[in-house]
Amino acid sequence: MPVDPFHLAFQVRDIAEARAFYGGLLGCGEGRSAETWVDFNFFGHQVVCHLNPTLGPEGKIASHANPVDGHGVPVPHFGVVLTIDRWNSLADRLREQDIEFVIEPYIRFAGLPGEQATMFFLDPSGNALEFKAFKDIETQLFAT
Repeated sequence: MPVDPFHLAFQVRDIAEARAFYGGLLGCGEGRSAETWVDFNFFGHQVVCHLNPTLGPEGKIASHANPVDGHGVPVPHFGVVLTIDRWNSLADRLREQDIEFVIEPYIRFAGLPGEQATMFFLDPSGNALEFKAFKDIETQLFAT
């Protein structure tokens, strides 16, 4: 577990759907919950899905895209930095489940100090997630 895990709460359109996505697909362990929220162990961090019934069964969270390395990066987004092996395993699992990527898994900033593997996809409610990896997280994460 990280020394200082973050906490993030965000809205979803359906709690059962969030459980299937975060718990089932991503393999995040479930923590406390109530009728209108559920928290997950998101790679050592606490994320909490809160029901927003006004989204409706087909509703999506609005997002914006900013250009980065020739791609439209959805904003807002959240995720974690994984080892390259864990990142590759997750990318393979998502492809096997036919997840629609906003940005397909690829190497961003190739040959530059910030070179990283990255991928973006949405949860069923439209919340954007980014998973990234570096060959050496400690030296590359904040390299300029």
